[in-house]
Amino acid sequence: MFDKLFNFVLKKSCPLCDRATSETFCLDCQRRLDRDRFSHPAQFWQDQPRVFVWGNYTDTLKRTISRLKYDRHPELATPLGEALARSWLEASLTQNKLAIVPIPMHSEKQQQRGYNQAELISRAFCNITGDLHQPSGLQRIRATEALFNLSPRQREQTLSQVFEIGKICRDRQVLLIDDIYTTGATARAAIQVLHRHQIRVLGVAVVAKPSWDVRREARK
Repeated sequence: MFDKLFNFVLKKSCPLCDRATSETFCLDCQRRLDRDRFSHPAQFWQDQPRVFVWGNYTDTLKRTISRLKYDRHPELATPLGEALARSWLEASLTQNKLAIVPIPMHSEKQQQRGYNQAELISRAFCNITGDLHQPSGLQRIRATEALFNLSPRQREQTLSQVFEIGKICRDRQVLLIDDIYTTGATARAAIQVLHRHQIRVLGVAVVAKPSWDVRREARK
């Protein structure tokens, strides 16, 4: 009787469906989330920049990231970052220890949200991989408008001179971390800044890539 009561008290609500669960997600939502995982997360590693993607930005994964970013559920960054890290280790794309740099948010936007989801994801990532976490490796010095309604060219123009170098280890290759990869304009802008300071960049690792972009890549 005591064990049942203790387990009941420990249970919380699943952030996706409100069912009681002792884990971050209920069993059903975890299974749905796993279905959005790519079987070959390194399929975009030959692109420029090289991109490692945990899953398809659709269905449950899309909803999870939305809850993380817009509904004040920072705890969701931990399972996403850990899942990304485990897939990264399984892929064995490098044996070197890396400097992990999250894509930064502008200070005003981060203050409004309360956290940078990329930084939380990268912290969980490093807890699994043992890489060096560099949350201040890049700084975002200009606020920008929302990018999702802009064309790729408009995104490039908007993101020019947005980033500057921060406190970063120069002896290691950098792996950038973000939640979503769309046109790649943000990642390229960040990489350009790092390259200008003679910092080597291995690539970008993200939790999700939109399904429309995946279909476009598949036709190449």
